[in-house]
Amino acid sequence: MSENILSTNKISKKFGNFQAVSDLDLELCRGEIYGLIGKNGAGKTTLLKMISGLSAPSSGSLQLLGETTESGFQKARAKTGCMIETPGFLPYLSANDNLEYYRLQRGIKDKSRVQKALKFVGLSGTGTKKFKNFSLGMKQRLGLALAVLDDPELLILDEPINGLDPMGIAEFREMILSLNHEKGTTVLISSHILGELSQIATTFGFMNDGKLIEHISAADLKEKCKMNLKLTVDNTERAAKILEQNLSCNEFQIENEREMRLDAFLDTPEIVVKELVQNDVMVSGVERTGLNLEEYFINLVGGMQHV
Repeated sequence: MSENILSTNKISKKFGNFQAVSDLDLELCRGEIYGLIGKNGAGKTTLLKMISGLSAPSSGSLQLLGETTESGFQKARAKTGCMIETPGFLPYLSANDNLEYYRLQRGIKDKSRVQKALKFVGLSGTGTKKFKNFSLGMKQRLGLALAVLDDPELLILDEPINGLDPMGIAEFREMILSLNHEKGTTVLISSHILGELSQIATTFGFMNDGKLIEHISAADLKEKCKMNLKLTVDNTERAAKILEQNLSCNEFQIENEREMRLDAFLDTPEIVVKELVQNDVMVSGVERTGLNLEEYFINLVGGMQHV
């Protein structure tokens, strides 16, 4: 059974009359890459801030790395790396000096951690270049270097690839996968770039209006979103028999009397249509269907007007 590294119990956050997060239950197992998805204002950043200790919950409780008390949270958060919003780097210091500043501030004794973190994110060759002269991609890399400075067990990332070009996004993706696969780092990441999350996440949590409306594994989501052929015929029972007997195919689901979905022959639907028609089944529609992550999310929250 997988170890539970993080769980929240009806955690909530209220700002005045505004309920940013409401009675939210979330579970994260060790070794997962958990993709948190939601529109602007859904409560993702507020939730991540409460987990990381940057904001106190209005109500509810959480367990982090087995700890449930304030003194325990301090120990757990020493094993947690965070990249939420823009890190407070000093503009006139180099990448090395900025990380050295935070190493001393956090009491990290191992001096080699600075160079290891810079090498990991590809910034070991920036020399004396000041942070204020960094590109957006370099700033994001330094933010990740700070988050992994003390080799955390849990890494919390809020929109880490926001504003990056395609090359930067691909490089960031590889760094996150490397941490997860090679070091076993558990990752909780939010992003608006849903197609990118679909390439790395092992579990997804969908947020809307401060609530977690669905929690689903990547495997189950893939099954829900997979491509198939939607067939509209005059008799689905007869069509099913023909598929089984004539084409040795049982990869289908009957939706109703006139519609069925076929998981095979995606690239050769004409074979299916020909066989059905020749055996007196009228085919009035053939459509290749399926959802990507963005379409699934839109359907989940109730359509484009809500996104």
